[in-house]
Amino acid sequence: MAIKEFKMPHLGESVTEASISQWLVEVGDKVNRFDPIAEAVSDKVTTEIPSDFTGTINEILIDTDVDVEIGTPILKIDVEGESEESEESEETDENNSEELVDSSDDKQKTNLDKTSTVSQPKTDSSGKRFSPAVRRIADERGIDLSLVEGSGRHGRITRKDVELLDLDDLKATKSSEKSDSTNVQSDDPSLQAVQETVEDVSTKSKVQEPKSSSQQTRDDNTTVVKADPIRKKIAEKMSQSKHEIPHAWMMIEVDVSNIVKLRNKVKEQFLETEGIKLSYFPFFVKAVTQAIKKHPIINTSWDDGNIIYHKDINTSIAVGTDDALYVPVIRNADHYSISGIAKEIDRLATGVQNNTLTPNDMQGGTITVNNTGVFGSVQSMGIINHPQAAILQVESINQKVVITDDGGMKFAHMVNLCLSMDHRILDGVAAGRFLNQVKENLQNFDKESDIY
Repeated sequence: MAIKEFKMPHLGESVTEASISQWLVEVGDKVNRFDPIAEAVSDKVTTEIPSDFTGTINEILIDTDVDVEIGTPILKIDVEGESEESEESEETDENNSEELVDSSDDKQKTNLDKTSTVSQPKTDSSGKRFSPAVRRIADERGIDLSLVEGSGRHGRITRKDVELLDLDDLKATKSSEKSDSTNVQSDDPSLQAVQETVEDVSTKSKVQEPKSSSQQTRDDNTTVVKADPIRKKIAEKMSQSKHEIPHAWMMIEVDVSNIVKLRNKVKEQFLETEGIKLSYFPFFVKAVTQAIKKHPIINTSWDDGNIIYHKDINTSIAVGTDDALYVPVIRNADHYSISGIAKEIDRLATGVQNNTLTPNDMQGGTITVNNTGVFGSVQSMGIINHPQAAILQVESINQKVVITDDGGMKFAHMVNLCLSMDHRILDGVAAGRFLNQVKENLQNFDKESDIY
């Protein structure tokens, strides 16, 4: 056998480092090529890493939750049927891993699709998906994997699912299923704006997980819970943003009665023809992208004394869950109509819910638009998504009595737009001009043709 190093693979455009959130194998485990060996986290996306080799795990080189650069050796494998002098196949495998990212969008999509295909874990007759290490642990503990609900990507059963499983609960579940196989309870779809994640869904499974070993109760009647990898990434990004970016803030109020009237007029037909609901949010995203065309200074970032102007307008949108905040990206958002933006928002929000976002969906944002109004918020100051220059908070639309230009009064649907900006790049003049352009764009949406 030849001992070969397995390196942290490329995980997406502009991703320079990642961490292992969970090892799916241990030293001594036998793996086949394409078997999943670990889960990596980069920019709040969890990616399953497949093995490039068939062999036996010789040594694990890095700990979990430690950021390392792409290309760093993370694992050693005793590769079957190869000698120490065999280097050609190793180089080929490394090149195959590096092909996950390509400057061509079409080729990148093809390679990402290929990766998602080859990294599928083993399955049993019940359709359950798991790694060889999970099968070994289950066999040692006498666990029927067909009864375990997986919390991993695409429902895969992880090592944690098996190791923390309460056997008494499992036996009770199995007994209950035998006595009444038709008594299966399902949950109604959530109507809340906050999407459910795979982790949320897994808590509704028939097999109830016990308290995590990372949770501890202290003598002072407080509970300490170890942050999960996603929350750690969020903490790192927010700390970096507040530490490096001098934030400034500005707010304007906009009359969007025309948008309320237009949406109410077309929403039923839009749902029937497009298959998704038309919310107010796509109107705001469109207005922002139009305004950036006239005020490109907003679509920038600071880089060691230089201002980087981004040609593409890649709009990050905030999608919240009970546990985390994800910021997927509408790439080239200025190329979309309001209808197209609505479809992209639906696609990305569904990806957050189903845990199917790719690293490419989370990379390359140049400005963030956040729909804080869904919670009823009327005023807020967002933390800028580093290294972007601005984040716009769209607050809730409320009906008010306003004074007209001729001194009269009317009922109007008003909304606050709150802009946090990088004061190294933007001052009040630039921010004010941009916000007033967004306001003008919003007030110009009054025809059905504006949607398409």
